[in-house]
Amino acid sequence: MLEISRVEKAYEGRNVVDDLSLAIKKGTVFGFLGPNGAGKTTTIKMIVGLSRPDAGTIRLEGRTPQDPAMRAMIGFMPEAPYFYEYLTGLEFLKFCDSLFPEIDRKPDAVYTKTLAEVGILNAANRLIRTYSKGMRQRLGFAQAVIHDPDYIFLDEPLDGLDPIGRRELKEIIKTLKSRGKTIFFNSHILFDTEELCDEIGIIHQGRLLYSGPIGHFTKGKSLEERFVETVKAASPAKA
Repeated sequence: MLEISRVEKAYEGRNVVDDLSLAIKKGTVFGFLGPNGAGKTTTIKMIVGLSRPDAGTIRLEGRTPQDPAMRAMIGFMPEAPYFYEYLTGLEFLKFCDSLFPEIDRKPDAVYTKTLAEVGILNAANRLIRTYSKGMRQRLGFAQAVIHDPDYIFLDEPLDGLDPIGRRELKEIIKTLKSRGKTIFFNSHILFDTEELCDEIGIIHQGRLLYSGPIGHFTKGKSLEERFVETVKAASPAKA
């Protein structure tokens, strides 16, 4: 279980995340939604241990994200994945897997299978510097799951993908869920969120506006309509 309790994070004197509390059950898909600058990326960086909260606590199965024992249990795809441009896709995937020495090395067939699942097997031996944005997104997803983590955190995983790519990665997310994985992702694509998620959280100006099942939030309306209504209602009125 992922438990976030009264977490705060400030930059330059401004609270980017303000008194955030969430509880996410193991084996669920959770969509974290909000306008640009709402605090989504800051939150996900704190959850995976790349940043520390100024106040409050974050626990994954009772442990902090900084606990070395948790590292192999976490997979993370940042919004703008960084790559070693002069490695091939296959070499990069092997390198990412090697960062977890406690996990047994895999046969090459596992790496090629993963690249096939994300749709870039035909580019496995090409240098990453030749990859398009969509191919980089697919490789970023592959590196997040190659070590078979229990908790997978994805920051805008479907951004920059064509409709076929979005469909393929959504099917992978559904498969991961069927295997008991917990998936937490930030997204602006509300249609895909509505299709994939068991529950959602909505954050605006660092504060949580809603957390719970999608159906309880939408109340018969589309997710987009209810999202816009909720964010507008929480925004200061313009003079």
